[in-house]
Amino acid sequence: MTSTSPLLTLNNGVQIPALGLGVFQSPPEQTGTAVESAIAQGYRLIDTAAAYGNERQVGEGIRQSGISRDDMFIETKVWISDYGYEATLHAFDKSAGKLGVDRLDLLLLHQPLPSRFDLTLDACRALEKLLADGKVRAIGVSNFMPDHLQRLLAQASVVPAVNQIEVHPYFQQTALQRLHTEHGILTQAWSPITLSDSYQRTRRSTRISAAQNCVETV
Repeated sequence: MTSTSPLLTLNNGVQIPALGLGVFQSPPEQTGTAVESAIAQGYRLIDTAAAYGNERQVGEGIRQSGISRDDMFIETKVWISDYGYEATLHAFDKSAGKLGVDRLDLLLLHQPLPSRFDLTLDACRALEKLLADGKVRAIGVSNFMPDHLQRLLAQASVVPAVNQIEVHPYFQQTALQRLHTEHGILTQAWSPITLSDSYQRTRRSTRISAAQNCVETV
């Protein structure tokens, strides 16, 4: 894979670009053009999710760019309504179909489901099956806090390669990042320089200015 961004190596040896384009809240009718433009500017990692409702348009933007599939890193997420072993396997089929690919580079569980953590564990087992079958190159989680991650690690056969979490100068989650380091899990930041709603309210009240964009980092 060629990338203008530095490459980092996951715990299973797969390389991932350090910078990527996230398409959360990107309207479907604008997503294809945004993805195509990002690729023209050198982006090689595109992060979407079933819950974003724009996986199909991400796939269209990648194809419209003319870039080789081998030069792209495609990442998506399974939503909690699709947790459970068979349901998660089917969720992969739906996402891959919308994206127009046979294999995903990284598949994440979008967030923990504490009220039915058994379904979270079953979803994790499905990801492990997809990894073993070569349908995904790496698996991971998103928005898992230390207690969720420790419960998962106690049961999982494969250590997640990534935990995508909120991380920025105002919210660094150092304890969680230390846990990641301990287990060889890469921290991927969503909106690393775009503040969440609570921090935007603080910024407005204290007149702190901050850049806002869709970039994510690992």
